[in-house]
Amino acid sequence: MPDQPTHSHDCCSHEIPAPGAVAKRDEIFKPEAQETIKNTIEAHRDELVAISQYLNENPELAWKEVKSHAKLTSYLESQGFEVTNIADYPTAFRAAYTHGKGGRVFGLNSEYDALPGIGHACGHNLIAICGVGALLGIREAMKVHNIEGTVVLIGTPAEEGAAGKVKLLEAGAYNDLGACMMLHPGRGPGDASGGAVVRSLAIQHIKVEYFGKPAHAGLAPWEGVNALDAAVMAYSSIGVMRQQIKPESRIQGVITEGGGRAANVIPAHTELNYLIRAPTALDLGIIREKMLNCFEGAAVATGCTHTAELGPEMTELRNEKTLATEYAHVMGQLWHIPVQVALGESMGASTDFGNVTHFMPACHPMYGIPAPGGNHTPEFTAAAVTPRAHDESIKAMTAMACVGMRYLADGEFADSVAAGFEDVKKQLADEQAAAGKV
Repeated sequence: MPDQPTHSHDCCSHEIPAPGAVAKRDEIFKPEAQETIKNTIEAHRDELVAISQYLNENPELAWKEVKSHAKLTSYLESQGFEVTNIADYPTAFRAAYTHGKGGRVFGLNSEYDALPGIGHACGHNLIAICGVGALLGIREAMKVHNIEGTVVLIGTPAEEGAAGKVKLLEAGAYNDLGACMMLHPGRGPGDASGGAVVRSLAIQHIKVEYFGKPAHAGLAPWEGVNALDAAVMAYSSIGVMRQQIKPESRIQGVITEGGGRAANVIPAHTELNYLIRAPTALDLGIIREKMLNCFEGAAVATGCTHTAELGPEMTELRNEKTLATEYAHVMGQLWHIPVQVALGESMGASTDFGNVTHFMPACHPMYGIPAPGGNHTPEFTAAAVTPRAHDESIKAMTAMACVGMRYLADGEFADSVAAGFEDVKKQLADEQAAAGKV
C-alpha cells in the first residue's frame, strides 16, 4: 500500500455535541422484533465484551489486522455465519445471513485497526463489536419474526489513514447493499448522548518529491540544482496560500527528507508529506489544485523535476437523514438517550466511511463513552475497554440493529431512505453546479 498518514481522525475531534434537535416520536415499529434484538444482543454480551477486550489488548495497524481478523471471523463462523474474503484484502471479510427468497439488503460495518503507539485510541475495538452484535440481533429478528431479506457485515480494515473502505468500494464490496450503517464512540457528556448526523471533513494525502543535482556547495554550487530550495519554496507558497482557504479547511505538512546532513553539498532530493482537510470533497479539490500548482511552480523556479503522489480521497460524511432520525428515535425510546439529528459544526475529523455515504444511503452515528481524554489519546484507549464503554456500545448497537430491522421489514421506510439518498445526490450536484464544476 502507498504510504499514508497514520491518523485519519484528529486527536480531540470526536467529542459528542450537546443535544440539539432530537427525534421525537411516540410510535414503536415492531416492538416485539425490537425486544428480540435487545434480548439477543444482551445474551451475547459477555462474548462481545471478550472480543472487545482481546482487540484492545492486541492492537494491530492498518492492513496488518491478522489476529483481529481471525478473532472476529472465527467467532462469526462459530455462530453459524458464512464468512468470505473480499477481493485480495486478507484482513477484510464479509459475513451474511439471508431469510426467505427476496427482500432488501442491509449492511453493517466493523472496524478493527489500531493506531501506532497508542493502540485502540479511537475505539475500533468497540466499533468491531457493534457491527457483530447488530448482525446477531438482526438475524434473530429475521428468523423469529419472518422478515425477508439479507443482512451483511463487512469487516473493514485500515481505516486509520489508509482509506480501507475506499479500496473495498472499488472492489465492489458494497455494490449489493441497499443501505448501510456503522457506529463510532467518542468522548461524551455525562448522559452519554450522541449525534446521528455528524459532519466530518474530506481528506487527502499528498507526497511530493523534488529531484535536483548534487554539487559541491563551495567549489561549484552553480553546477547543482537545489532540491531543498524547491521544497522550501513549495512549503512557503502553501503557507501564504492558507489565508485564502475556508476556516474549516486545514493544510498540514512536513518536510520528511531535507536533502541530507552535509551543508557543503547541494541537496539533490527532498520529500514533503501533506494532508488536506476541507468541509467537502469539492472544497478539497479546489485546494488540491492550488497546491499542485505550488509544487510545480517551485520545481520550475529551481530547475528541479518533481512527482506528486496523491493518496485516496476520503470524502465528507453525508448521512442519510431517515436512517439517522430512526436511530435517534430508537435510542430515545429504548434508552432515553438524547441524540442530535440537526446538522451541527464539523467534528474536525475525517473517515473513509464518508465515501460510503456518497455511494449509497448510509449513516454514521456517534455515541458517547466517559473518557478523560478525547479520541487518539492514551486515555481513550483505556476508556474504550471499561464496563461503561461496553454498556454504551450495547445500547448503540441495539439501536442500530433496530434501524436495520426496520429497513428490511418496512417498505415505506426503505423508500424514504432511498428518497433521502436522492436528496444527498441532488445536494452534491447542486454544489458542483454552484462552483462551476459541471
